[in-house]
Parts: sequence; structure tokens; C-alpha cells
Amino acid sequence: MFDQIKEFINPIKNPDLAQAHELQRKHLPTLWLLGKTGAGKSLFIQAVTGLSSVEVGNGFEPCTMTASVYDFPQDKAVMRFLDTRGLGEADYDPAQDLKEIGQSGNAVVVVMKVDEPEQSAVLAALKQIKKNKQIKHLLLIHSAVLLSEEVERVRQIAFNEGQVRGIWGKGFDSVSVDFECEDGAVYNYQLLISALTKFLPVIGLIVEDKEHSTVEGENFDKVANEVLWYAGSAAASDLIPAVGLVSVPAIQAKMLHGLANQYGVQWNSRTFSELIGTLGSGFALQYSAKLGARQLVKLIPVYGQTAGAVAAAAMSFATTYGLGRAACYYFYHKSKGDIASNEAMQNMYKKSFKKGKAAAGYE
Repeated sequence: MFDQIKEFINPIKNPDLAQAHELQRKHLPTLWLLGKTGAGKSLFIQAVTGLSSVEVGNGFEPCTMTASVYDFPQDKAVMRFLDTRGLGEADYDPAQDLKEIGQSGNAVVVVMKVDEPEQSAVLAALKQIKKNKQIKHLLLIHSAVLLSEEVERVRQIAFNEGQVRGIWGKGFDSVSVDFECEDGAVYNYQLLISALTKFLPVIGLIVEDKEHSTVEGENFDKVANEVLWYAGSAAASDLIPAVGLVSVPAIQAKMLHGLANQYGVQWNSRTFSELIGTLGSGFALQYSAKLGARQLVKLIPVYGQTAGAVAAAAMSFATTYGLGRAACYYFYHKSKGDIASNEAMQNMYKKSFKKGKAAAGYE
């Protein structure tokens, strides 16, 4: 028991964690972007990530002969954008790209400039995606809509939407946006995020309202993606048979150690005890019992390796996110010489745990 606590306070490199991080990298939540050059795909990535055009442009890396990926954030990625750049070129055959890429995408995001009815290359690719039956979710984005007068815009949207419906059927959402408003904002931004969050809930945490009323909230924004990355690693490790019982606490230990350093708080046995103590006397016991129960469920034949493993991964994501968020609250106040109350800490953990469950698609 003493050795386990010591490892939690002073995490060391563990080969199992490298395996979990690699599994997470291979299975990042991915949006597959389809659209003609100039349709607004890069502007879409900027709108979701808050990055500049230069940062997005320099961050793409080739993954096939004609497709590239952009991992966000670049150092500890929590999601991936994939762009098939060959669409529309005369000698481009999308078959191989579509076959390979279709295995990694969570959803297809089709971006069509509202006043461009000629979409034959995009529609041809979409037809093959539909035929492959590997991706179920589709979002159609009508971009640059403010360039058209309202009556004309309605007609243009109906036409392009009809073209997509003719291939995909009725099972998709659409949203009309303009990424280049005069005031720098994105027209219908909230509608866009709501539509994306339906099939990729983690986006809701990535783009959470950044206009905070507290300095503590602003400080958390700076490390929020890192917390999400650790949550993703914990979830990925729980998908590996017989690994979660050891790997999830180890990943959480690394997270707490790293976060404490970033807040300038010394991570030792006293800090660890104080942090866990603020979460309630029964927190550690309940944590251990629930983690153990999830691992036992994974031993059930068939169910344990499928639905049981997925449920365990989702709960590990939520637990790690909740613990990370609450720890940031605790570290912030400790760095200022303040004491975070038990009530505030427990409310922060419960609220963040619930958000984590939703982001993991558990609700």
C-alpha cells in the first residue's frame, strides 16, 4: 500500500503508459473534412481551435499521398482534423484514400461555399464514403453565407443541401455559417459548435466559453487541453485488457504531478493528502472500489471486452477529467496561499465529472 501511494506521488516512466498514449494517438476523435479548395476548411479548423491561419497551415502533416492530418493541440493532441486535398484534381482517384481514411474518421464534415453549385468532386467522394458504410455521421456546412442576399441564400442552401441529400439521404445535420464576418466573429458559431458536439462531445469541452468571471478559470484554460489529453490516455488504457487497474491511477498520478508543477506547487505526500482530503473522507475508498469493479466487469466474456470495456473507458475519462479540474482549483488556491474549501472542491469534482461523462459520450 505504501509503495502504491509513493508511486502516486512520484510517478515514474511506465511502459504500459507508452502503450496507452500510442493507442490514444491512433484513435483520436477525428473530423474528416471534405470540400473544394477555398470552401473554408482551414477557417473551420481555426474557428474550432482558436488558432491562427499560420498555426493551422504549418501544422498539417501528410498521412496518405493526397491527405493530411492536423492534430490539436500539436504536443498532446485530443482530437484530429483530416483533409483530403486531392478532391477536384483531374487525375485524382479517391478510392485508396477513402478506404484508408474511412477507418479513422468519427464523422464527415462537408464544407460547401454557398454560392458554388458545382460540387461534383465532393459528391463523388461522399458517394464512396456512403458506400463503404464506415462513417455514420455527416455535418454539412454552408460557408460564406453572408456574401449572398437572403432570398438568394435560401435558394443556394436548398440546392446544395438537395445534392447531398441525394447521396446521403435525410440522416444529416446542416448549419449555415460565415467564418469571415467584418467584426472578426463567426456567424452562427454556437449553432456550429452545437451541431459538432452531437457526434463529437469532446468538442464541447475544447471550446467551452472562455469568458470567465474568475482568474482561476482563466488559469485553468491554459492547462485544460492537457487535462483532456490525460483523460483520453486513461480512457484508451482502459480499453486494453487487464491494464486499466494499474494504468489509470498511474496516468492520473502523472497528471497531478505535472499540474502541480505548472501551478508552482510542490508535489509531495502532504500536498497529495490535503488534495484527496478536500474531496471527502470516502473519496479514495469509493474511487478504488469503482475502479476495481470496472476491471471485474471487463472480465465477463464477450460483454466485458466490448460494452464493458467501452463503459470502463468512458468512466476513466470522466474520473480523470474531474480529478484534473478539481486539482487545478486546489493548486491555484494553494499557490496563492489560500485554502480551497471542501465544499467547493467536491462541487467542482462532481460538476467536472459530469461534464467528462458527457464528453466521453456516456450520457
